[in-house]
Amino acid sequence: MTIGFASRAAVLGCVLCAAGLLALAPAAATAGPRVDPRPGTPDAPASLLYRPGTHVRPRAGAPEVPDLSARSWLVADADTGEVLAAHDAHRRLPPASTLKTLFALTVMPALPSGIRHRVDPEELEGIGPGSSLVGVAEYRTYRVSDLWNGVFLNSGNDAVRVLAALSGGWRATAERMEEKARDLGARDTRVTSPDGYDEPGQVSSAFDLAVFGRAGLRSPEFAEYCGRAEASFPARDGGSYPIVNTNRLLTGADGVAPYRGLIGVKNGYTSHAGNTLVAAARRDGRTLVATVMNPRSDDAFAVYEEARALLDWGFDAAGHVTPVGSLDALRSAPPGGPEADAVAVPASASRRDDAGDRPVWWAITGAGLLGGAGVAVYLRLRWGPVPKD
Repeated sequence: MTIGFASRAAVLGCVLCAAGLLALAPAAATAGPRVDPRPGTPDAPASLLYRPGTHVRPRAGAPEVPDLSARSWLVADADTGEVLAAHDAHRRLPPASTLKTLFALTVMPALPSGIRHRVDPEELEGIGPGSSLVGVAEYRTYRVSDLWNGVFLNSGNDAVRVLAALSGGWRATAERMEEKARDLGARDTRVTSPDGYDEPGQVSSAFDLAVFGRAGLRSPEFAEYCGRAEASFPARDGGSYPIVNTNRLLTGADGVAPYRGLIGVKNGYTSHAGNTLVAAARRDGRTLVATVMNPRSDDAFAVYEEARALLDWGFDAAGHVTPVGSLDALRSAPPGGPEADAVAVPASASRRDDAGDRPVWWAITGAGLLGGAGVAVYLRLRWGPVPKD
């Protein structure tokens, strides 16, 4: 059967009408946390974490999800990988120094901690203005373990530069970091500066950073560095000086109460990324990992308090929520699949960002997505004979 001109016009009109109605979807988006359908019901979405807004599946007795100001956040069980709750989990944002978790996962296995290295001046070239530094000196000899202390405790971009030089160079390290991210199922991350310094195009997501933090905890060496509160760093004159972890949730510095059971992982800050944090804690045999990206609160230490609230909620919610996703979800997904190429979605309507930072994207294809409200649209027009069963 061939569709005639009139039939074609009618079909096209219906398609345009449907698209027009769906275009109103963002205005109808509801504010506040979204209680998602139960697993197994016809309305249960295939991939909640790619939809905008806050997602949680509470059972009887579940505590209320905390109201956070962060643009993106996630809390998951580090042992099982089950995501307990999330807000804009795949939204691509600058990661700041939390990207150093991926740097360590990529470089650490190839550099034994006992190796000693004399720093050449060229290895310290290109450090961005305003970078955090641990004090690596030219022509000074360091153990690799010293440099990792500088990375994890002081977030030293100078230490990252030297370790990257030992690992094949700056650009090669960035490429290997992206490969490592893909291997781990972290498909939102783009690396242009391995130290996390603000560079155009460098992004990650709450989902990816949680993946990195969880993977790091499985390495005894990584876990030891990221949970270390204090260390000594070699000085220029041959002595040493103390360095303290800048993760205030670990140390309790600057009036931030230390979190009971915290075992790491990494904090970060740049003027473009704002404050970012990957935090992991262990209580009563359970380990949780939480990611907080760019709180909008006026409190300079909001990133720690919002991570605290997420971890508290996660421990209280044990057995009372159904997972909304998994940190392992994309490990076996083929490159270039629909999830790998998903477009980052702006924050939900319940918390508006600064003016001009809430793009609305629309696409209607053979199998595409309609943004804003996160409504999936599948449209197909076929001219010519209808295939037989």
